[in-house]
Amino acid sequence: MRAVIQRVRRAAVTVGDEMISSIGRGLCVLVGIHKNDTSADIDYMVRKILNTRLFEDGSGKRWHLGVKDAGLEILCVSQFTLYCELKGNKPDYRHAMGGEAAQQFYEEFLGQLKKQYKEDMIKDGKFGAMMQVDIQNDGPVTINIDSPSKKVIEKVIENSGDSQD
Repeated sequence: MRAVIQRVRRAAVTVGDEMISSIGRGLCVLVGIHKNDTSADIDYMVRKILNTRLFEDGSGKRWHLGVKDAGLEILCVSQFTLYCELKGNKPDYRHAMGGEAAQQFYEEFLGQLKKQYKEDMIKDGKFGAMMQVDIQNDGPVTINIDSPSKKVIEKVIENSGDSQD
């Protein structure tokens, strides 16, 4: 899995003229699902999203609270384009999990977030829709996170080109 986490003052998702969901201060999380992701990737991402210390504490000390500790909201947006690979100038999405499987996986991810935090604090867009995401960054603070299995795969691929004869 891949997540782009943005600390926001507010964020909202609309589809056409319909507001799907919105949050106040918290995190907007763009979520990409790799075709080989497993429940271990979900567990890792949920833990990181809820606990990465991106907020100040009560005394104003920066980088001390995670979104869960701060009691703030999360808006998740599924985004298969996070697994884009350019072939020349043409986007190739072969690394992203396909339609129905990705939707089920994303729902499982949202379910875990809600289970480990508070259901009413987790919002999301509309899977598979052409969404407009309105984000007012706070900072700006943007963090990219890949689940460990992707890092291992990337390392294996990187090292496979380093064979010594």
